[in-house]
Amino acid sequence: MRKQRRVQEVQPLRRRGDAIFVIDQLLLPRKTVYRRCATPRETAAAIRDMVLRGAPLIGCAAAYGYAFGARGVKTASPAVLRKLDRDGALLLASRPTAVNLAWAVARMAGKARELHRAGSGRFYAELLVEADRIAEEDVSANRRMAELGARLLRPGSVVMTLCNAGALATTGIGTALGVVRRAYRLGRVKHVYPCETRPYLQGSRLTLWELMREGIPATLITDSMAAHIMKTERIDAVFVGADRIAADADVANKIGTYGLAILARAHGVSFYVVAPSSTVDLSLRCGGDIPIEERSSREVLWVGKHPIAPRGARARHPAFDVTPHRLVTAIVTERGVVRPVNGAVLRRVLGKAR
Repeated sequence: MRKQRRVQEVQPLRRRGDAIFVIDQLLLPRKTVYRRCATPRETAAAIRDMVLRGAPLIGCAAAYGYAFGARGVKTASPAVLRKLDRDGALLLASRPTAVNLAWAVARMAGKARELHRAGSGRFYAELLVEADRIAEEDVSANRRMAELGARLLRPGSVVMTLCNAGALATTGIGTALGVVRRAYRLGRVKHVYPCETRPYLQGSRLTLWELMREGIPATLITDSMAAHIMKTERIDAVFVGADRIAADADVANKIGTYGLAILARAHGVSFYVVAPSSTVDLSLRCGGDIPIEERSSREVLWVGKHPIAPRGARARHPAFDVTPHRLVTAIVTERGVVRPVNGAVLRRVLGKAR
């Protein structure tokens, strides 16, 4: 087992009283700044504008944002529930692809109606407790997935990642990167190749930042270098997170994931998806039903404040793509490992076979 240097745990979200403080991930790795969100509107704006991102973290933040809509309410009235429905719709509109957001809002809305029916005199306080519980469950799920995922690797493995599925994307140690962290401590990972992840550069700005903080050996590559590195270096596995998994086990994740899965299959490299059960959306038959967010073309045409294309150029920016389940070696959830990857096994692992 490797001796680890002590580093301060990354905490992208902290609750203090009636507000959450989130790391502004747009400013990383240059500086670490926390932004305060104390209303549903402020929380939705932080999610929409990518101040915070990562499917599990978005869900946790949305739960708090929903709760803040009931600040000061001791006993809920029908008017309060209608107001919370509007707050929930505002939060849902902030990002359309990551289902954890919708899952968290639905759970909070269910809790609100339960408290209303019971005539609770601690309505707001109990909603905050529920949001805290969602965040705590994410921490536990991350740990469990890290343990399960690390077992899939042989000692001294070299792995590749895309986007950021680390502590910055969750309230715990991360999903895909959580596996890498645990596997490194066990001596099962010796080197990581994070892809830079254009156009938002989550791999270079965020994942590499996390790896370097922990002293995990890593070499940054551009997205277009992945095939060459797979061909010329020994890559044992690719680990990615997910924003939504359909009933047939197709996986939506950051744009570029589908291409990386095709490359992994062509080079005989295992391709693993790591995501909590809240990322699974059994209401959607297949990946083709998953809504794909189309973000501003400016994010492609500019890097920060600097244009990288001719004035007047046009661009597309689908922020996610869908990887067919046949290209996925296994899906790691906190409830178990889905392998082989198909809808029936997915339901069985989740305990929802029907």
